[in-house]
Amino acid sequence: MNMNKNTRKNFETWFGTRLPIVAGGLMWLSNAEYVAAAANAGILGFITAASFPDDNDLRKEIRKCRDLADGNPFGVNVSMLPKLIPGEKTEDVFKLIIEEGVKVVETSGRNPEPYLPMLKEAGVKVIHKVPAVKYAIKAQKIGVDAVAIVGAECGGHPGMDMIGTFVNAALALEKLNIPFLIGGGVGHGSQIIAAMAMGAAGVVIGTRFLVAEEIWAHVGYKQALIEATECDTTLCMQSVRNTVRSLKNKTTDKVQQIEKQLEVVDIQDLLPIVSGKIGWEAYATGDVSHGILAAGHSLAFVNKIEPLSHIVASLEKEANQALMRTKHLGSFCNE
Repeated sequence: MNMNKNTRKNFETWFGTRLPIVAGGLMWLSNAEYVAAAANAGILGFITAASFPDDNDLRKEIRKCRDLADGNPFGVNVSMLPKLIPGEKTEDVFKLIIEEGVKVVETSGRNPEPYLPMLKEAGVKVIHKVPAVKYAIKAQKIGVDAVAIVGAECGGHPGMDMIGTFVNAALALEKLNIPFLIGGGVGHGSQIIAAMAMGAAGVVIGTRFLVAEEIWAHVGYKQALIEATECDTTLCMQSVRNTVRSLKNKTTDKVQQIEKQLEVVDIQDLLPIVSGKIGWEAYATGDVSHGILAAGHSLAFVNKIEPLSHIVASLEKEANQALMRTKHLGSFCNE
């Protein structure tokens, strides 16, 4: 990508990748094969630690990824939500990551401050994922290396405030001094250039990569994403302050029905129908009628199953075309 040399140099310095693209951790899906494919395509991917609750399994997955990545950088995603990784295990997970020589982590869910000293001492860079700039400001204060800000358009957890990606990007430029990444609805190369023009070090992409050949999920699941549009996602679980954007299906209909009927909703009212096990079964069987299946507005750009390297190449081509379209602008103030 023929981006500004200084910006490109900065991104390479911070994360060691060829392109300013981060493949955000995907629960149950970000395994060694997928993350290594990201590394070999010149972008940064993350094994999701919560997908491997047994320490030995996580260690094996990291080592497998290292073998497949051919020396290219990759990281580990650590979601500190209690339902994914119990609080008492989080420190053990970070210790394992350090022992395995992983040099970058993507954290989310809770404040990573208690773990920053051990990570910094080991030379591990921390990218903390947040849903709005106000949380990024706090993350900057506690000393993370970079923040990933995912807007309301994202699949998964867009937060409670539902701030859009375009606003997040411009506001982050005004408020932050550390590198920031922009995500939420990003699935086209032109958006990468737009984000970087607004000050971002790069972008976070999730939904656009779900149809990569290296994602182990059933072809029926991927085909459902291809057939879906940007209008086929919905929001639920706001009632328990855990907003999720996911593919519309019977599960989201049921959750929304419960949220309308009950004056006060407890997470226990929802767990039987939103458990991760149900989502995993959808990935395994291709039946997308049940489960909370995270997907964002960038479904608009999901069009076929192909190797991850091909998707990245398309993004790179689109980004370069966007750069060419800006050449005629010259100075904004001079006609």
